[in-house]
Amino acid sequence: MKIRSFFVSAKLQKNHGLHLGRGIPIPSVNKKIPAARLKIIPSKDIFLTAKDIKKTNERPIFGETAPRSAKIMVLLHSQTANYYYLITYIHMLSDIEIARSIELRPIDEIAEKIGIPSNQLEHYGRHIAKLPIELIDEQKVKQNHLILVTAITPTKAGIGKTTVSVGLALGMNRIGKKAVVALREPSLGPCFGMKGGAAGGGYAQVLPMDKINLHFTGDFHAITSAHNMISALLDNYIYQHQDDGFALKEVLWKRVLDVNDRTLRYIVTGLGAKTNGVVKESGFDITPASEIMAILCLSKDFDDLRRRIENILLGFTTDGRPFTVKDLGVAGAITVLLKDAIMPNLVQTTEHTPAIVHGGPFANIAHGCNSVLATRMAMTFGDYTITEAGFGADLGAEKFYDIKCRKAGLNPSLTVIVATTQGLKMHGGVALDGIKEPNREGLIKGLENLDKHVQCLQSYGQTVVVAFNRYATDVDEEIDLVRQHCEQELHIGFAVNNAFVEGGKGAEELARLVVETIEKKPSAPLHYAYELTDSVEEKITKLACGQYGAATVSFTPTAKKKLKHIAEMGYDRFPICIAKTQYSFSTDAKRYGVAKGFDLKVRDIEINAGAEMLVVIAGDIMRMPGLPKEPQALHIDIVNGEIEGLS
Repeated sequence: MKIRSFFVSAKLQKNHGLHLGRGIPIPSVNKKIPAARLKIIPSKDIFLTAKDIKKTNERPIFGETAPRSAKIMVLLHSQTANYYYLITYIHMLSDIEIARSIELRPIDEIAEKIGIPSNQLEHYGRHIAKLPIELIDEQKVKQNHLILVTAITPTKAGIGKTTVSVGLALGMNRIGKKAVVALREPSLGPCFGMKGGAAGGGYAQVLPMDKINLHFTGDFHAITSAHNMISALLDNYIYQHQDDGFALKEVLWKRVLDVNDRTLRYIVTGLGAKTNGVVKESGFDITPASEIMAILCLSKDFDDLRRRIENILLGFTTDGRPFTVKDLGVAGAITVLLKDAIMPNLVQTTEHTPAIVHGGPFANIAHGCNSVLATRMAMTFGDYTITEAGFGADLGAEKFYDIKCRKAGLNPSLTVIVATTQGLKMHGGVALDGIKEPNREGLIKGLENLDKHVQCLQSYGQTVVVAFNRYATDVDEEIDLVRQHCEQELHIGFAVNNAFVEGGKGAEELARLVVETIEKKPSAPLHYAYELTDSVEEKITKLACGQYGAATVSFTPTAKKKLKHIAEMGYDRFPICIAKTQYSFSTDAKRYGVAKGFDLKVRDIEINAGAEMLVVIAGDIMRMPGLPKEPQALHIDIVNGEIEGLS
């Protein structure tokens, strides 16, 4: 925390607040700075009320004991007047500044805390290690507790699931429980795009955050290489065997890259001379949407990994036969490329507790969960494992239950749903530029989004508690309103999480609630949203109408053709993975709250025969995202050898 002082001249009106942003540090208290020269940066400001003001020589002066928060708000109940203020500005450190301020412990020390000897680690420097999958103990997995952290439908800035997940692990360790957090790896796409990194925030992060957010142990690069190696080998096979009469009438396999690049969604390969290969249409998805990513995250061991790779469907021959990686004869080579990537990664939190970070599919365009191996590893060495699933509960949690848990035989003891006043107000119809301001009416209306998610989670047999992720702009009255609604209307537990500011201390209330709830009322065995024996249409309809609130489901001609083909080939017994917008229950990203009576339009269905699931593409969602007008890359730099702007 950095403290700087400066004078500001401002005109205050009775019963009105004056919003001041970050000021200009001054060497002398005699220098006066007009309010007009202050730049408003809400995320970097503090909140002060009249009770924090001291009067000296008829000039109100702020004390230096202001809370760490996010807005300067001057509230004076006086006559209209001009005042000079000496403002003490408290600058909250950025995520990367906080990460750098913490002295990392050797990874051997972190491993020893949970009973893993250093000679079992495969070191990636002093602070990162890979864990051999042979360390997993299925007996311990069965007896220990799994906790899922999910969320309401998020804003574009997110809801804070990773921060809450890390904070909960910190809080549980502080109250004497052996807890391990198991997270997904960040993708470079969001890191340099819109959302930023995925290592948590504030004083609830996994470290070293810069390495984790960037290249980490190379898992994403290995997955990208394995996927594109298949593409190259397939194109070469087609080229080398064209004189033998071999051809594919349809090639399903595209390429991937771990960046957001809309220009690569649709491409043509093989242009130019005949030696450049056979001309065909293709395209790129982002690496988190790769079937190799899904396979890595769902495989239980090396043999299962290879089996799944062999089964990848690449296309169809001219006589209609499926052509797979096994037919290509390269499953062994692709498995070799993933030999190290299959091992989960051990790192540490901001309070030096263990964290396992592995796999990174998105929940809007893929199945959104970390690897089964990482979850089982965490459950082997922690009495409580905290994991998260991407975006809102309609996407991440649903896929966590219906795909991951079903495949891996896991049953969560509890589900924690994260809510924020900002998210609830957005769903209550408050304009996005006003969701940080108090708005009781909008907050109350937005609670319907929370209610809908809780209802859906409970339909799986899950015991649910609400974690209120506190932001600096939140006011106690609104927090109490949400608490009262949860406890009195929904009859579920509620706790405030302030781990972003206070680390584990700020998550102790949530930790105690979680432990107490698991002891008194753990979740029932999972009730899935659909049966694998249901037809693909029935599976989609049960999710769309039962979970999302759709009135109907429609299929494009392409999707109808795929449905018939899928049934004929016997792939209709796979679970489904619906790809749709993360910002609404519907396929309309601007339809906030609880969408009702809409039609879920299925545009296409992709067969992931290796991952053993069907990716149902609904609405206008793209599996290769684009960059925003002002990407995070504009704020990232390296100065004097240190990275700045990474969050």
